[in-house]
Amino acid sequence: MAEPEHPFVIAIFGPTGVGKTSAAIDLALRYNGEVVNADSRYLYRHLEIGVAKPTLEKRRGVRHHLIDVFDPTDFITIAQVQQMAYAAIDDIVRRDKLPIVVGGTPLYMNAIVDGWRIPEVAPDWPFREQLAQRIDRDGLATIAAELARIDPVAAERSGQNPRRVIRALEIYHVTGRPMSELEGKEPPPYRTLRIALTRDRDDLYRMLDSRVDDQIAAGLLDEVRGLIAMGMTGEDPAFSSIGYRQLLPVLTGEQSLEQAVARIKHDTHRYVRHQMTWLRKTPGLHWIDTGAETWKSELLALAHAHLGSASTTES
Repeated sequence: MAEPEHPFVIAIFGPTGVGKTSAAIDLALRYNGEVVNADSRYLYRHLEIGVAKPTLEKRRGVRHHLIDVFDPTDFITIAQVQQMAYAAIDDIVRRDKLPIVVGGTPLYMNAIVDGWRIPEVAPDWPFREQLAQRIDRDGLATIAAELARIDPVAAERSGQNPRRVIRALEIYHVTGRPMSELEGKEPPPYRTLRIALTRDRDDLYRMLDSRVDDQIAAGLLDEVRGLIAMGMTGEDPAFSSIGYRQLLPVLTGEQSLEQAVARIKHDTHRYVRHQMTWLRKTPGLHWIDTGAETWKSELLALAHAHLGSASTTES
């Protein structure tokens, strides 16, 4: 149990497009808070339209941490994000403000909130390249099966993400021990209110499909074209983001824009299902349905019940 003097943190979980940014900003304005981003794609500079990054106007009203901190070519580890988030939370607490951790990337959220102990193993680039070549030649299934044999826990967490499968195999290659054995939990010294936002799936799909259409209209294809002009390629980490990799075949003439948009929508739906599956396995969440007209009131009432009125900013 956390000690009474431990600072309070609000963590907002939820699938993409469900309303996490709006919820975080409302809470920050009400409770003198600042937002700590735990969404993997907001970490990258130059990715704007396709990741629905909070606008500069919104960020001027409420300070956001861990946005635009890596180049699109950078490989980001969970340990890096975890330590940066802890530093941001500590800084916010020192200034007597409320930290609000927000993200749809389950691994990052759980690593921060649950205090995962993450193996600090330096990258073995030749080994990574060897595995990447095998994936190109034989597909992901073969090396994913290898990981499942040596570390089924890490295999389940990694899912169909090639970088995470490679990282788990890399840790085993370097240390001779499964990544899940080296991991553990050292809960950070915070009291945490965990809020999970949800919405009817079909309704959320319709909203996301409309958002994709809006992103295309706002110039997403030109944004991808600009990233290529900066020297990026489809192999760079940021291009694994949904909405970016699917547009590359359009630029090469291999697919029509209509085909790419359909693929973006399909992959977004699949990612939402992955996020929701993960969330259902996460204990201690307070669920709020953003499809309800009263959801903002429920959100503020829940926060008030845990924080009390002492931290509320005066209107």
